[in-house]
Amino acid sequence: NNAKKKSANSIIRVACIGDSITEYSHYPDNLQTMLGDNYLVKNFGVASSTVLLSSDKPYMKQAAFQKSKDFQPTIVIIMLGTNDAKAGNYRGIANFPNDYEQLIGEYDRLPDDQKIWIVTPPPIFNNELGLNNTNLEQGVIPGIARVANDLSLPTINVNTVLINHSDYFIDGVHPNAEGAELIASTIGDTINFDSS
Repeated sequence: NNAKKKSANSIIRVACIGDSITEYSHYPDNLQTMLGDNYLVKNFGVASSTVLLSSDKPYMKQAAFQKSKDFQPTIVIIMLGTNDAKAGNYRGIANFPNDYEQLIGEYDRLPDDQKIWIVTPPPIFNNELGLNNTNLEQGVIPGIARVANDLSLPTINVNTVLINHSDYFIDGVHPNAEGAELIASTIGDTINFDSS
């Protein structure tokens, strides 16, 4: 029973930060159902958004970014990186760790004692969307690992739980209902375990 645990009547606010995988997969809805009434889970996903500030759609430049901070989350779940693996964006991959640390710093500076989790995004299977799993494996995922290590942040690995489940994706990138459920349960189990 840790002292940081809020009184029973206060709601634990969970902000789900991400790209279209967050915005459209309904995993935040599944997570809400799993976590129950003591939690309020909100979806702040923005399709096509990236960690990289050099891309055409950095998450930090989206309206949802400010909204997610205004929400004053207790728990921040960040699942970004998929669009950073796109050929045009990937040119700036060397900046990925710095840009990610800047993004995380914005949540870290919020007044409460936020718990921040970074999620290793799902694998990218064959697709028509110009997304490349080699870039994800060789650039994005090592970048995420470096950030987690630099900032001593816990990671949730959604990549490994989905690696053998290309059937859980609609188009090789976006999870179907089963995929979303697996993402939610992987994240939910980790959060639940942490707060018990």
